[in-house]
Amino acid sequence: MPHRDDSVETIQQEMTAFARRARATAARMHPELSLVSYTLLAHLDDQRGCRATDLAAHYFLDKSTVSRQIAALEKLGFVERRVDPDDHRVQVLHPTEKGAQVLANVTASRRQAFRERLADWDEADLDRFATYLRRYNAAQERLGN
Repeated sequence: MPHRDDSVETIQQEMTAFARRARATAARMHPELSLVSYTLLAHLDDQRGCRATDLAAHYFLDKSTVSRQIAALEKLGFVERRVDPDDHRVQVLHPTEKGAQVLANVTASRRQAFRERLADWDEADLDRFATYLRRYNAAQERLGN
């Protein structure tokens, strides 16, 4: 039976490989939309807009990193700033129509890629995998790392 440390090492290696493939896949699907940019754009769409500081806090990113990513998304015409109706000093970021369309296209492509990779998995394996990923991410959020 494998030792716990061996299993943890395998998980770390596989998660690293997964992240590397995810970045490469994102670059192929839309060369101008990095994985970080895609994630931020998806969050803006999901939240129906938010402030850059909220994005930084949500993803534990430095404000300058978010600022650079948002500037790139604005330059592509994927994000726009709107004045917050409740506080005119605050700007809220929203996906543009073009940004929402690109997001929908990339999301559909990513979903199809996952379907293809998981096509030969049975329903029980898919359910277990989904449960384990939710559990892993919940622990990450709870621990803050």
